[in-house]
Amino acid sequence: MTDNATPPLFAKPEKYSSDPQVLIEELKARDEHLLDLLNDYQERSQQLVHAYQALARQNKEILELKELEKVYLSTSWRITAPMRAVSQAVQDLRHSIGVFRQGMRSGHGFGRSMDEARRAGNRHQPAAPQEGAETSSLEQRNYQTWVRLYDTPDAKAVEVMRDQVAAMPRRPLVSVVMPTYNANLVWLEEAIVSVQNQVYGDWELCIADDASTSAEVRPFLEKMAAADARVKVVFRPTNGHISAATNSALEVATGEWITFLDHDDLLPPHALYYMVKAAVENPRARMIYSDEDKVDEQGRRHDPYFKSDWNPDLFYAHNLVTHLAFYHREVMDQVGGLRDAYAGAQDYDLVLRVIEKISADQIVHVPFLLYHWRAHAASTAKADLTIKPYAMLAGERALNDHFRRIGNGARAQFVGHGFRARFRLPDEPPMASIIIPTRNALKLVEVCIKSIRDMTRYRNYEVILVDNGSDDPAALAYFAEINKLDNIRVIRDEQPFCYSAINNRAAEQAKGEILVFLNNDIEVINPEWLDELISHACRPGIGAVGARLIYPNGTIQHAGIVLGIGGWAGHAHKSFSSLAHGYVGRLTLQNNFSAVTGACLAVQKKYFLQVGGFDEVNLRVACNDVDLCLKFTELGLRNLYTPFASLYHHESATRGFEDTPEKKERFAKEVAYMWKRWPKLMAFDPYYSPNLTLDAEDFGIAWPPRTRHAWVPAETVSAA
Repeated sequence: MTDNATPPLFAKPEKYSSDPQVLIEELKARDEHLLDLLNDYQERSQQLVHAYQALARQNKEILELKELEKVYLSTSWRITAPMRAVSQAVQDLRHSIGVFRQGMRSGHGFGRSMDEARRAGNRHQPAAPQEGAETSSLEQRNYQTWVRLYDTPDAKAVEVMRDQVAAMPRRPLVSVVMPTYNANLVWLEEAIVSVQNQVYGDWELCIADDASTSAEVRPFLEKMAAADARVKVVFRPTNGHISAATNSALEVATGEWITFLDHDDLLPPHALYYMVKAAVENPRARMIYSDEDKVDEQGRRHDPYFKSDWNPDLFYAHNLVTHLAFYHREVMDQVGGLRDAYAGAQDYDLVLRVIEKISADQIVHVPFLLYHWRAHAASTAKADLTIKPYAMLAGERALNDHFRRIGNGARAQFVGHGFRARFRLPDEPPMASIIIPTRNALKLVEVCIKSIRDMTRYRNYEVILVDNGSDDPAALAYFAEINKLDNIRVIRDEQPFCYSAINNRAAEQAKGEILVFLNNDIEVINPEWLDELISHACRPGIGAVGARLIYPNGTIQHAGIVLGIGGWAGHAHKSFSSLAHGYVGRLTLQNNFSAVTGACLAVQKKYFLQVGGFDEVNLRVACNDVDLCLKFTELGLRNLYTPFASLYHHESATRGFEDTPEKKERFAKEVAYMWKRWPKLMAFDPYYSPNLTLDAEDFGIAWPPRTRHAWVPAETVSAA
């Protein structure tokens, strides 16, 4: 959003209260804030240590790769290139057949399985690099091509949509609100024309000029208003900044729905139609938001933000809603207009006040790119914090004020690329029962137990080590030794390996209010890992809480689970550097996912028992953690990933991988059960986007998307 002035970096402090009790509370709050800052400093110092360790490991790998380079440059390597190409083609064909069979077993149907197999077979074919925005490792195709193929209506498509608009049962008036100040007239005209070109014609454009000093602005706006009665213009006598100007435009708005358009941004011709269509189809909706991308000064689209459905914890990390957003007049009348005290984050503050008045089921996401945000030197669309640092501080202040209003005891902190919401532990921190199944694996268990005891800051916990038939004398001796410790219990379980049953039996014997399921190949590296997990697990509305799990080489193993990837589910951002922020920051910000891994999962014991624990019948070994998380959603709970609990994970170091015929058959049955038990969620993960790929775990763009534009016949859309 382009502003007309730069507010001071720090807001003017409010006067201290004369009431001694209020003053005590204010001083207490400041002390708590200082403690948070100290903890944050210690945390970041620890993160730097781990970052340096990861870099050292990566440097070693680079040196090893340089040795391989000598082989690649050798004469024998070049001579055998044709044979390697044939071998690779055979491998790709076998891989495609395997993907097809897996798709059929998973119930994807012939068409979708063939599409998956075709894409899998092309995995080694070179493609053009992405232009414009930063891309993920597998995002090799050009976004401009994607836009042309899947997001550009032609004249025929526009006529199809006009016919659909004419057939709508109800057509509410939409007020498009636009503040402006000394606008670039070329961009301003493009913005206005983008509204006039809407296939949905029941709109009014309410423009407020904030006392522009440019002599060209007023006559231009007067001309636009004279040419189109739907364009209303208010000329403010004095400059009041963006919030005041927006409020002036709101005063002349009469629509049932209110939306905002910056004076240099653009709407595609179907934007208002799609949003109104969603409003009509969801009569209880009070806030609607869409996906968005950016357009540069040359008009080239780039950097799409394909959003998830309503994701409350991601919204607390950054403004998920932004553009295009519709607000029902009923709600706008309740919350009032924009507030100048939050200049730079006034739209964030608005949404925070709106969600205080409505419920989650009144928020609708439209998964289409309906707003093109102009990225230029002075725009926050550039995502350069040096342009408008006050906006970040205003956002933090807006969050903290929201937290105070709803009384959840949280405190927001700006962490460089978003916000971290810190939630207080209860006054009496609950006991946590850390459940660790194992069979032998002495070295792994020693590291796991030692790291818990040495690194964990949270003290009210017990460890339940479940010995599933160990026969290694050294391991048995170690288990007997730690069983003597006050807060460690070793439980012997002789039954054949069944991950679900082992954990369920341990949970029944757990003394803690919080259960923490932990693999034996986990190593604690973050002192506040348990504080972080428990502080979220104690929150109302939260089910499972998962941590950021890192391979010893410094790459990501787990950062949330996305349903549908690879035929059933995948780990978000797997193999990304632990120093990366990931897609729109989701790797290093708290946010909701449909599921988190059972390798490190915290949940209130009462919820675990309420859903019947892990499924011992249908999901004995795999998929049970995802199933558990989805059962929590049936209780109305949401699952959370937090990157501020970080641990090392030596994945499947003891149980191994699904690499034998027996294991593959069992795994296929478990996956088939998941599709039968959760067909809608497996087909459409609400915390992911249908415009993002299911072929990889890197948040790459889907080719084609799993959405259907209004102008596209249903039978022409792939199920990919």
